[in-house]
Amino acid sequence: MTVQVPTLRRTLELERPIDLWGTIGPLVFGQDPSWRRLRNGYAKASRTPQGIGVEVVTVSAADGVVAGEFHGPGGQWLATRLGDLLGADDDVSGFDPPPPLDATWRRRPGMRVPKTGLLFEALVPVVLSQKVTGVEAFASYRRLVRWHGRPVGFGPFPELFVPPSPAGWAAVPQWDWHRAGVGPQRARTIVGAAPRAESLERLVDAPLPAARRALGSLAGIGGWTVAEVAQRALGDADAVSVGDFHVGRNVVYALTGRTDGGDDEMLALIAAFAPHRHRIQRLVEVARLAPPRRGPRYRGLDFRGR
Repeated sequence: MTVQVPTLRRTLELERPIDLWGTIGPLVFGQDPSWRRLRNGYAKASRTPQGIGVEVVTVSAADGVVAGEFHGPGGQWLATRLGDLLGADDDVSGFDPPPPLDATWRRRPGMRVPKTGLLFEALVPVVLSQKVTGVEAFASYRRLVRWHGRPVGFGPFPELFVPPSPAGWAAVPQWDWHRAGVGPQRARTIVGAAPRAESLERLVDAPLPAARRALGSLAGIGGWTVAEVAQRALGDADAVSVGDFHVGRNVVYALTGRTDGGDDEMLALIAAFAPHRHRIQRLVEVARLAPPRRGPRYRGLDFRGR
């Protein structure tokens, strides 16, 4: 049954072009059942501090006006955060990327760093991505959201799933982690963080260094996870994903053409671009600059047995 709930509407007129998917693309975790991609926008279900909400956002190609509809108890909260989500206040002044990334930046000047303000929502899929491929992590998250989340049941897309609450993540039985392909270490990290979810959400308004330190104090959360969460939930344009299997090599390849680079060389190459170092990483991703692949493709791990 579809529940009727009030609808809020908001429009946003930015003084610059907006690259919608260049901005929010990192937030979409594979075939995430809480998202729906639309022809000129998206629909998303979230758990906000005020309850479950659904946002339906479209961008007019003609004038760049952003129009949002917000549904459910969390709709008001989502409406107030629309500008943050789209990087409306993300300051790119002083950012001048080097070749060949300057060409991508000129083609996509509307790319910004999003700030969802939902730290625990960002944390769970990032933790699921630790030490595994994206394909594996996407599949695990999709299964767990479908098994332990629920359809919102309201708005124009009542079939969207809202992820479990922190208590719901903490209550996922061991067997479900196992059959979703999640090893015990990642499961323990999520279950251990769940009781601190409320305090984690307050980090959104803290200075970035303090927020990063607090997030990194949690068991099972290292520098890579802190950076990936900060890029999504905190709007951190300087957070670099050190420790990633691909990022260091890809950035070094993009900037030097060499295929044997790593994190230390990447950090040295992009040091001069602080506080915009994540933008360099993101432009490399968008431009799909990576060394040629050699050898057999990694097939991933299966924790579920046969």
